[in-house]
Amino acid sequence: MEFRILGALDISADGSEIDLGGVTRRAVLGYLLLHDNQVVPTSRIRDALWHGDPPPTARKIVQNAVSAIRKVLAGHSATLLTQLPGYRLDVDPETVDLHRFRKLTRLGRAELDAGAPARGRLHLREAIGMWSGNALADLVETGIAWSELTAIEDERLNTYEDCFDAELACGRHREITPELELLTTTAPLRESFHRQYMLALYRSGRQADALNVYHRSRSALVDTLGIEPGHELQRLHHLILTQDSSLQPRVYRAPA
Repeated sequence: MEFRILGALDISADGSEIDLGGVTRRAVLGYLLLHDNQVVPTSRIRDALWHGDPPPTARKIVQNAVSAIRKVLAGHSATLLTQLPGYRLDVDPETVDLHRFRKLTRLGRAELDAGAPARGRLHLREAIGMWSGNALADLVETGIAWSELTAIEDERLNTYEDCFDAELACGRHREITPELELLTTTAPLRESFHRQYMLALYRSGRQADALNVYHRSRSALVDTLGIEPGHELQRLHHLILTQDSSLQPRVYRAPA
């Protein structure tokens, strides 16, 4: 059995998709998958589903959803247990895409730390490629806004940052400029993306464009947060203005 939450919730067994049913069942399973292999109190599930304003029958609705999920999981490797004060979903981490994403990210970062960005970028690209939209996108469409989903999105962006560092180290600045252009638009306050975008543009012979990115980033920070860019971004701006030789890449190659 496979569980995918890096996008719309999807469950499959032996290559065939399994229909779980209505939104409540999907929400209960989605929340348990975010906390798999640990006990989740019924009260937490209730509050997650109804944002702290549950109906009088909330506990019974959760119980019915758990019963339906158990029937779907019957005969497969995952098990949904009743364990006070709530429920525990026991699954093999390898069957949940979020855990595989985290494992690949760790492998990629380890390669970067070991001075092997060419190998690191392969792991990080594979990790990024596992996403097909926002985590639990179908549930988000219904109004769910769990803090766990915000944290997972931050993990995704952090993986992008590491991947771009690896790509830049491998001399792939031209290849990543379209992605960085998009991410600096969707995450305008994330200075690391602007720094990487400026460096990629500069190394592509686009000094003026790199300086324009700095000014857009500064405007966003000042207008939104009332702060100036951080030291790293300001320093890069200065180095680009002076065409400092340190900005040229040292290209790493994968060992033969």
